[in-house]
Amino acid sequence: MSEKKWFSLEEANGLLPFVDGELKKMQALKREFEEKYMELRHKKNEYASMPSTEKDPFFVMEASLEFLQIEARGLLQSFQKTGIELKDIDMGLVDFPAVRNGEEVLLCWKQGEDGIRYYHGEQDGFAGRRPLTD
Repeated sequence: MSEKKWFSLEEANGLLPFVDGELKKMQALKREFEEKYMELRHKKNEYASMPSTEKDPFFVMEASLEFLQIEARGLLQSFQKTGIELKDIDMGLVDFPAVRNGEEVLLCWKQGEDGIRYYHGEQDGFAGRRPLTD
């Protein structure tokens, strides 16, 4: 495991356009996966109630889902290598490890916010976030 990366507030704010772009890719992949997965389940339910001689009519759909999973895993792994912590894909919630007043904290950003304005302790999570101005 590589050494923990610490981010200054300026550095973290500078990375937000990159983070936002990566989150949008992950969110789109997740939506596509969920749609295809539901479609596959629906078709399997239909198929179960009809006699058929086809060996595996779902192979292409299942392969497509596997490919999406591989793509998502690759995106997540490259994102994790940045040292930024992904907390929630749907909410677009990320944390940047930082040191504030000699204490280890997480600078907290939620997609849609125009900059990092909050932080919280390791154990506090999103609910415990406090404004940086305090």
